[in-house]
Amino acid sequence: MSRARVSFWNVRRIDRRRIAAIMLVLSIISILIALLIIPVVALPIGVYHNHANDENKIALTFDDGPHPRYTLDILNVLKEYNIRATFFLVGENVLYYPEAAKKIVAEGHEVGNHTYSHSCAKKQNEADFRKELTSCENEIIRVTGIKPKVFRPPQGSWNTQVYEIARENGYSVILWDIDTLDWAHTPSKKISDYVLNNVKSGNIILMHDYQSGGCTATEALRQFIPQLIERGYQFVTISELIDS
Repeated sequence: MSRARVSFWNVRRIDRRRIAAIMLVLSIISILIALLIIPVVALPIGVYHNHANDENKIALTFDDGPHPRYTLDILNVLKEYNIRATFFLVGENVLYYPEAAKKIVAEGHEVGNHTYSHSCAKKQNEADFRKELTSCENEIIRVTGIKPKVFRPPQGSWNTQVYEIARENGYSVILWDIDTLDWAHTPSKKISDYVLNNVKSGNIILMHDYQSGGCTATEALRQFIPQLIERGYQFVTISELIDS
């Protein structure tokens, strides 16, 4: 009687464990199915955070410049490796440092619109945003002779109004999918490791050539560029990437 009772409870324990294991597996399967059937929200036409391609093309982008020192330092690194990049310029900085802006264009890089005063486009009314966009564009044209085709909203903050006005003015809206956090003075080695560990074909990499208190981007570039070239990656401008 005693032996039978022990055997019975042992069976019940085994059954409970099996049921728990089965329930866990079913829960995991349910989550995976849910992830697969949730529709992916596509970005509007003309908005890019990357652009997948079969040629290992990636784009380096630099925000907030030009800067009288850091922009030139970055240009020297890019020239050393024969790389072209895209610089999203702030209109006020183009006004203050026109020679740096001219050098970006002279060395074959693409320039983009990053508003005139680096204010949050999403929080502006229509008139104010239009002024920010066109004032920056006019300053870039005045100094470099180039009308930019790509626009990046400061902090990547945009909404339908920003999108529609940018598109109306002939711009593609450019975001990113690798943020190096160089703006937070992240050490160059940490930036390099992050890029090397996460890079894939089609990436748009966000960096900055205008920072207060020092710039870690230049040294980071020296660390990860040669390794990415060894892996077969091609560095292109944003326009070249989205046309690929």
